[in-house]
Formats: sequence, structure tokens, C-alpha cells
Amino acid sequence: MTTASRILASLAPLVLLVACGTDADRRITGTISASHTSNFSAWSDPVNLGPTINTSPYNDQQTALSKDGLSLYFASTRPEGPGDANLDLNIWVSQRACADDGCPWGTPVSLGSTFNSSVADFAPALSRDGHRLFFASNRSTGGPGESDIWVSWRENVHEDLGWQAPEKLGPGVNTSGFEGGPSYFENDDAGVPQLFFNRNPLPSNAAGDIYVSEQAADGSFGIAVPVAELNSDATDQRPSIAHNGLDIYFYSNRLGSTPNPSGAPTNDIWVATRESVLDPWSPPTNLGPPINTGTGELHPLIFSHGGTEWLYFTRNVATPPAIDLDLFVSTRTRVGQGPE
Repeated sequence: MTTASRILASLAPLVLLVACGTDADRRITGTISASHTSNFSAWSDPVNLGPTINTSPYNDQQTALSKDGLSLYFASTRPEGPGDANLDLNIWVSQRACADDGCPWGTPVSLGSTFNSSVADFAPALSRDGHRLFFASNRSTGGPGESDIWVSWRENVHEDLGWQAPEKLGPGVNTSGFEGGPSYFENDDAGVPQLFFNRNPLPSNAAGDIYVSEQAADGSFGIAVPVAELNSDATDQRPSIAHNGLDIYFYSNRLGSTPNPSGAPTNDIWVATRESVLDPWSPPTNLGPPINTGTGELHPLIFSHGGTEWLYFTRNVATPPAIDLDLFVSTRTRVGQGPE
């Protein structure tokens, strides 16, 4: 069985199960509002993930975290081995012994030549079941300003180096422009699985928008459409949807973003919410300090467990216009409610 057919076969039962429900059943289920309306503490001061993960002068960015919190995937321009002069983005993984913040991350390992290519591979995003790893790459053409979304499968969700050769998603998602920042939403409550991502039409310096594609019963992805509530005249990229589907984080330099010393807006992290998976998104809100600064914040990842949420993101730690990207994390806890 090929990687593609294995992926499609694994998805079909879920899609068919959801599709068999009546519209009334789906709407009743979809109106169940989860705990995102509960009060949370303020986001903590962001913490740099440290020298094991962040390496200077290389760029480290775009995280994905396994469901158990024990494996951290990210993209980095660090060399894959001695003598590696091709400092393109590759995807790496680090492990830790427990999901507690006190457990340190181990030395990262490249996913290797079966997964990574000789051009940029970046923006990893795990499916919640841990079998699929979506990511972006310009391996199709190697052309600057171009990128497609790919997916790889692994049989054993605890084998971080067990990924099979990736396969490119179809024309419902990928175009001749730039597609990146995938975030896969299983959509257990209602509807069908969805892939959120950002698209930049050619020319590559055009502002990006957030799109969504629904997955058909055969596992293929339908024609993607813009998520109008989230998009602006500025750049809107790297969506990260919470597993309950009620919160979505992304970065943007839209009006209201933190200005740099010259007064120009920097990239900030924004969030939008909705009452159910059938409702439209609220107007996005800037997270503000301590998350956003005048140096630029990118690539959010929202991760939750029990009554705690973690927000991983990328920040430029160099003095602009120099760029040195590091990974940071901030946490917040639900107030007045114990772990779920």
C-alpha cells in the first residue's frame, strides 16, 4: 500500500462516520460550546526554549507538538551534519521524558533524507492521532517564492524517525503560488476534517491570506476557499487551530500590530474564536504584550492539556534588520476550574 492510499484509507472511516449523521444531528453537536469561553489567566512572560533547541546564527522556527507533549518538531537552518554547506530549512525533532515544563528537551535530530529534501522543508503540523505530518516544501520546483503542502505517514506514532516518503496534496490545496502553514482540524463535533493554511499568490511578495479546504470521504481535499473573517489587506499567515476547533491563532502585520522603531507595523500574533464549529470566526484580537513586541512574532502553535494552554511561537532575537529566529513558549491556566 502506498503512503497516499494508506493515508486515505485511515481517514475514510472518520469522514464517512461524520457524513452519515443528519444535518440536524450535526448542528446540535456543533452548537456545543467548549471551554474557550472560560476565564484564563494572562499569558505568562515568554520563555526562550534554550540553546538545545535554538542555535545561533541559525533560524529555528515553526513548531509542532505531539499529542502527549513528548516530541517537538520544528524547522531549522542548522547543518544536518559535518560539512553540510546547504543551510536550507529542514525539519527536526526533539524528545523529552515528560510533558512537564521542567523536563528539558533533548538534542534535536533531523528527520533525514527520506523526509527532508535538498530545498526548504518547513512548517510541520501533526494530525492529532499522530499518524500524519503535514508540512510545506518547494521541492516540486525548487523555485523561490513557491511552496506546496505535503504529508507523510507513519505506522507507529511513537517512532519519530519512522516517517515515510512524503506525498504532495492535490490541486484543491496546491497552486503555482505559495502554500504553507498547514493546520489539520479533525472536526470531531460536526462537518468533515479540514485543512487550514496560508496562500500567497504570485508574485511571492503579495500579502498572504488564510484558506480552508474540506476533506472528502475518499481522503482527498476539496477546493480551498478564503476564510474571510480572518483575512485583511495585510499578510495573514500560519494558522494554528485548537483541537476543539473554537480558537485559531495566526500572525499578521495588519492595522493594530505593534510598530517597530520606525513606526511600521511588525508581525504580531492574533487570535479569533467562535462559539461552535458551525459559527463564523470573531474579529481577530491582537494578543498584545508580553507575547507581541516590536521585533516581530511569527508561527504560533496552540497546544492544550487539561486546564493549561501552551503557546509556542517564533521571535526575532536579533536587532533588525538582522534576523535570528528563536522559539519561545508562553502558558496560561484556566481560572476556577480544575483539569479536564
